[in-house]
Amino acid sequence: MPNVPIIMPQLGESIAEATVIAFLANPGDAVKADQDLLEVETNKATLNVTAPCAGTLTEWHIDLQKSYPVGAQLGLLDTTREEVERCGITTHEAPVRPVSSSSLPAAPPPPTPRTPVAAVQPTVRGLPVPAHAAGASYMSPRLRARMSELGLHAADLAGIAGSGAAGRVTIDDFENFIAGLERHHMSPASSMRVAVADAMRRSWTRPIATVGLPCVLDPLLIHRKTLALKPGPALYALRALAVALAENSAIAGRLIGDRIVHPRSIDVGFAVEAEDGVLVPVIREADKIPLESLAERYNYLVERARQRKLPQDASGQSIATVTNFGTFGLKWATPIPLPEQTLVLGLGAGRKTPVWSESEGTFVPVIEAEITLSFDHRVLDGGAAGRLLTRVAALLGMPETL
Repeated sequence: MPNVPIIMPQLGESIAEATVIAFLANPGDAVKADQDLLEVETNKATLNVTAPCAGTLTEWHIDLQKSYPVGAQLGLLDTTREEVERCGITTHEAPVRPVSSSSLPAAPPPPTPRTPVAAVQPTVRGLPVPAHAAGASYMSPRLRARMSELGLHAADLAGIAGSGAAGRVTIDDFENFIAGLERHHMSPASSMRVAVADAMRRSWTRPIATVGLPCVLDPLLIHRKTLALKPGPALYALRALAVALAENSAIAGRLIGDRIVHPRSIDVGFAVEAEDGVLVPVIREADKIPLESLAERYNYLVERARQRKLPQDASGQSIATVTNFGTFGLKWATPIPLPEQTLVLGLGAGRKTPVWSESEGTFVPVIEAEITLSFDHRVLDGGAAGRLLTRVAALLGMPETL
């Protein structure tokens, strides 16, 4: 009977490893093709590993709460040659021991010992310490080596008062800081918290600027009452941004060396608060899908993001993100674009405000919110960012066109 390996799949772009958190099937179980066998966790989501074909689960080569690289053999399935041919997969069959010339039965082959899969080293090691925006102005090679040993970054030294020349942090300052941490209560940072911290640290290596303007939401709020699924303001903002970027996608390009890399499609993400972090589901080609058709997909992705179980087609890179910080009562914020993005559109809390009406010759009450656009200043200048934001505001004032 052929043995089919169960392989750690590629669970997303730039995902090199995953941690096993639950066995969903046990050795000896009969399983079907595509049945969930394992639950694994990456730095941003919880996903399942499925059976490549039907058969009987023979053994696992892995342990709970350990990380394994993409491509690692996690276990084996015992199946039939017909099933192997139907699924078109590679098998591993035990070699046949030849019969001796004396026609005596050959001795049975020795049992093959289980070879554990080598676990990968955790992405982050050492002590969890506060991450701040600034870092040491100078680090000696010795200090860099010591920090690398503990898995720390320059931003982690922002809380250290250096005693060296010009305020430099010395190796003694660093060791005293590490020793002092032991007197504080500490808890391990979650994988998602570490992933968010790493993304923001990389984003902040670029010059980020923010522009903003007030936007009247009354047309949007009136329009949503006419729709069955009642999309929220964030979805209106996502659709408006997608339409505006489709008119000129170059402003969502990335600067690589001396070239602007233009996006191939208008894939826009939106921020969803999950446990101990933020996930960004992606709506592909958002400029081509009418608002009313987006609502069901948007609601589905919000729920899946909160469960940390985003589908593959909603994960990965996008060209911009929309974040609704108004849900926290905030009127203004300066969100930071993801490392692979140039833009992030923010939506503040709506509030009733008096606005002058030329037609009525008096102030009238309207629901108004501040919208912001944070951008990579290497790619956009203030004028281009302002024109894009003005166009988004104009589209929000014409929701029937979305």
